[in-house]
Amino acid sequence: MDIDVNASVSEKLFIQTRQLRILLYAVTPNETSFPETHLVPDYVLQASPYFAVLLILEIFLAQVRGKPYHAINDGISSISAGLISQTHSLLVRSIELVSYTYIFSNFCLVHLPWDSPWTWLLGFLGVDFGYYWAHRMGHEINLMWAAHQAHHSSEYYNLTTALRQSAVQRYGAWLFYLPMALCVPPSTFYVHLQFNLLYQFWIHTETIKSLGPLDYILNTPSDHRVHHGRNPYCIDKNYGGTLIIWDHLFGTFAHEEEPVVYGHVHPINTFDPILIQFQHHAHMFRMMRVTPGLSNKLAVIFKGPGWSPGLPRLGDPKDLPKVTGKEKPYNPVIPGWLTTYSIAHIVWTIMFYHSVEARIQMLPFSAALILVAFIVLTLWSVALLLDGRVSTGWLEIWRCGLYLLGDWWLFVESPVQILPSLSQAFFVASATFWMVHFVSSDTSA
Repeated sequence: MDIDVNASVSEKLFIQTRQLRILLYAVTPNETSFPETHLVPDYVLQASPYFAVLLILEIFLAQVRGKPYHAINDGISSISAGLISQTHSLLVRSIELVSYTYIFSNFCLVHLPWDSPWTWLLGFLGVDFGYYWAHRMGHEINLMWAAHQAHHSSEYYNLTTALRQSAVQRYGAWLFYLPMALCVPPSTFYVHLQFNLLYQFWIHTETIKSLGPLDYILNTPSDHRVHHGRNPYCIDKNYGGTLIIWDHLFGTFAHEEEPVVYGHVHPINTFDPILIQFQHHAHMFRMMRVTPGLSNKLAVIFKGPGWSPGLPRLGDPKDLPKVTGKEKPYNPVIPGWLTTYSIAHIVWTIMFYHSVEARIQMLPFSAALILVAFIVLTLWSVALLLDGRVSTGWLEIWRCGLYLLGDWWLFVESPVQILPSLSQAFFVASATFWMVHFVSSDTSA
């Protein structure tokens, strides 16, 4: 970023801290207004280093306080879900932005100026209001809950939980922002769509307790802990994105009271990213199959996830499992070497993803599709190991072989180096490790 050499110390500090301020929505219209969407920065990518810094800080504070906010396997699971949720961007454009731009270009009623602070403020309120209703429907309509529930699947609540995003939620949520396209420019919408998402990163923590009166205005860590709880008083509460005032207006606000127990009311007990993303879709279609009558089958889709024939639209709260506060999160015990191996491959996958992202325009679509499939395969295979299924090490041998074969094929078809040759040595060593492990296991048996 360019900084005026004649600027005061306070002005220079204001500019230099912009990326950190973005996480708090502490930015001005002047520095975040753009005439066209292609000029809007990728604020989420720019904020990535701060995700890592804040996560390390949270872990340090948790250790100092002696409180187990984190489990390595759950954190890896959340990061995996976040990567899977972003892989679509390597293949297709954002459905939210494409649909919004189309409506604005063809049906706009009032062309508000992109550089007006009032347009910026309207964009802020419009995106946050649209998010409230998209989020609320994500809990009250079973089909949308199937898409959203991945974010609630962790039984921990920390900054990695913020990364546990749905791969398919965006394909329903975009509808709730379209009314803004009748007047608010796409560039303004795109800015606030990113800011609304980024703001919600830092509120996924138990490190920060109450923020006093702000808990009744902004969506704060205390408010959002309630939203992630499965305690009876937490269910279907606090849907706000940046502001919590919508929950006050529409009767869905609850203040944090007793200690919150996190996760699904029926925990799924797996780190498998495919099941985390799609297990409720499978459950919903099973319910449709066994529920009699066409109207009831449709109700399974469009009423709440707790509904069944004879119950209210959102189900009966009395049917919820009892929460004692003594529940233990899913945390299978695995050998330390397996945890180390899993961490190494997740770190590699993160670097690989960013390398692919940086070179995606230089790759043919078929190559990009194969790379995305390999990323998903890696995340799935590592998750099976974290679930304690060491026998799936055979899958790791095949996966390592596929990487080495694919690396050669991609270079031949399109000579673009994704990661340095060190990766080849890493995968050869990984495959060799598993072969030695299985040979040793057979010998000892």
